[in-house]
Amino acid sequence: MKELRAEAARIQKGEIDKPVREIAPLSLRVQELAMQCTRQVHDLSVSQYPQTEDGAEDLAHLVGACAQISLAATLCNLAIHHRTEIYLYEDADPTPATSIDQLHRAGKEMQRASTTYRAVTQRLSRRLASLTTPAEGPQHGPPQTNPVPLTPPARRR
Repeated sequence: MKELRAEAARIQKGEIDKPVREIAPLSLRVQELAMQCTRQVHDLSVSQYPQTEDGAEDLAHLVGACAQISLAATLCNLAIHHRTEIYLYEDADPTPATSIDQLHRAGKEMQRASTTYRAVTQRLSRRLASLTTPAEGPQHGPPQTNPVPLTPPARRR
């Protein structure tokens, strides 16, 4: 009996370790990304960025993307939990279906966040390009010696 209990304990430990080993690295990377995004949003919020043209709206979109990334990190942790809760609760789902669903949802949230970041980046790139593009038509006089500012002028209300 003692050997069987030890074997059962070893198997159980191995099974609980597997989802943690497989999913935790992903969860950690997504959580690190969420922290990085939140830090960037904070840095933008205390800069002049919110006062630039569409800056406040873009910042709001980026805050939403941060929330989506944070949700994805939470879903990764829930995926681990749903695979390991069979050791805690008798009525837990012994299949990986719920865990797979959580990881699928995490992927969707990451895709939404990626789409948001891409859209904001494209708008910002277009605005910056329009500020640095020389005016069309003939140029008179020497080239401009003052650099063009990289931030758009403040929005008028």
